Parts: sequence; structure tokens; C-alpha cells
Amino acid sequence: MRAVVQNDKNRAVLAVAALSAAVAVVSGCAGPGSEAEVRPAAGQQAHRGAAPDSPAALAAAARRWGLDAVPLRPPAPPKYKPRITARDGFEVDGQVEDDLPPVFTTIPTRKKVVFLTIDDGAEKDPDFLRMMSELRIPYSAFLSNYLVKDDYGYFRRMQAEGHTLNNHTLTHPYLPGLTYDEQKHEICGMQEIMKKQFGKAPTVFRPPYGNYNGDTLRAAKACGIKYAPIWDEEVFVDHWEYREWDRGLHPGDIVLTHFRGRNDWDGTMVDDMRRFLNKVTRDGYAVARLEDYL
Repeated sequence: MRAVVQNDKNRAVLAVAALSAAVAVVSGCAGPGSEAEVRPAAGQQAHRGAAPDSPAALAAAARRWGLDAVPLRPPAPPKYKPRITARDGFEVDGQVEDDLPPVFTTIPTRKKVVFLTIDDGAEKDPDFLRMMSELRIPYSAFLSNYLVKDDYGYFRRMQAEGHTLNNHTLTHPYLPGLTYDEQKHEICGMQEIMKKQFGKAPTVFRPPYGNYNGDTLRAAKACGIKYAPIWDEEVFVDHWEYREWDRGLHPGDIVLTHFRGRNDWDGTMVDDMRRFLNKVTRDGYAVARLEDYL
């Protein structure tokens, strides 16, 4: 029995070791930034007979989606959640005294993990859902009702895969330009819709464009919000943008992208995720679930 187990382990290791060569054949020119698109054959399974999280299944999925390497697996969620506070310089008057939701760009951790967050909800690409499911990549969606109301079912499928749906307002306005009551309507109104459509109101909210003021955070608190993460890096289908001077990833960074397709980008969400995953894996990072740290 011990020899059989060892042989299984050896085959899994060989499957992972062969990935780089296999990717060159499968993806051709579909490396980071390429416009070429790699799609799995219709109805093709990740690895017939293999557990979805097995090394062989993940290696096969990475080949099919044109990745340079198998994405790293995140560590177990922390037993004790880190203390989340507002990033220095991102506080508002009354931040501590009124116990307002903190605005932050990273999670305090020494683990080499980053957190993928996706905004708005305009593009509803089924290939994206399949890719992230097969690769077992967690992410958090921040939804605006005016963009998701034509297909709530798409995001219910996302939720069923274990991904968290969060608040990004009803109509994606520039919140500091609104009164307190108008901001509260945007946030609380989206809370009500999310509870009706997805079963519960979230406790996590992202202000559109990352813009907010004291009224924003007071309104958010009144609507049941506890956290207001923004981002440290943003990935597009053809490039990355950075908040920090060193233009690199750091443990606990929150990464932003958007639900976008060829109508807005020179590529698809699959292309965008390929660029994202290739970089974080190359830099030695795993993708963890944001809400596991809150």
C-alpha cells in the first residue's frame, strides 16, 4: 500500500514539473499581455478521476488556461484575525471616536498572500467563472446594482462557489459629492438589494473610485458596514498600476481589477486573470480570501 501511495505522489510531482514545457505547447503566444485567448474544450473536465484540489488536477487546469505555472496554494486562514485599522493618512475626522469603518489597502500579515477583489459587475463572462473554479482561486466581488441587475443569477453562481459578494453602491457615484442622506441611500439601498438577491447584507463596502469622506463612512456604518477596503495595486488586461513607490507586491496587499471584457479592454477577463496569476505566482505569492482575514 505504501508503494502505491508513493507512486501516486511521484506522478503528481512529475505532472507539476512538466507544466512549464506543457504551457509552451498549449498557450503558444498567450503569455502575459498577449491578446491570444486559451479556452478549454467544451465540457472538458479538469482531470478525469482526480480530486479538484489535487496537484495533477491543478496542473492540468493551469495548462488549459495558459498559465506559466500552477498558482500557489494559500495557507490556512489565521486562527486569530489581524486587527484592521485605517491606513495612515486615510482616516477621517472622528475615525476612532465614532468607530468608523476603516479604509485600508493591505491586511496586516507576514504571509506571502495577496487578495483579489473585482469591482462593478459589467462583464459576465462564463469562462471567467470556470477558470477561477478549476484553478481554485478565491476572490471578492464588489457589486453596483445598475450593472448587475440584468443577471443576478451570474453572481449567485459565483456565490455558490464560495466567493463573497460585497457592496459597491447602487449607481457607482462620486460619493463625496453627495449629501449624507444621498450617500446613505446609495449604500443602504444596495444592502437591501443584496440581502434580497443573495441572502444577506454584507459587512464590507468599497467606495466607488476609492473616494470617500466622513459622511461616507458614517453612512456606511449606519448601513451595517464594518470594513471599507480599497486597494494597493490594480491589474488590467495589459498592465499593472501601483500605489507604492517600489511598484511591487507586498504581503497582505489588496489587488483591484474590474469585470470587463472586449468592449472595454483589448482582451477578456480570462486574459486579465492570466496576467494577474502569472505575476503573483512568479513573485512567490498565493491568492487568499479577503474575508478570511476580517
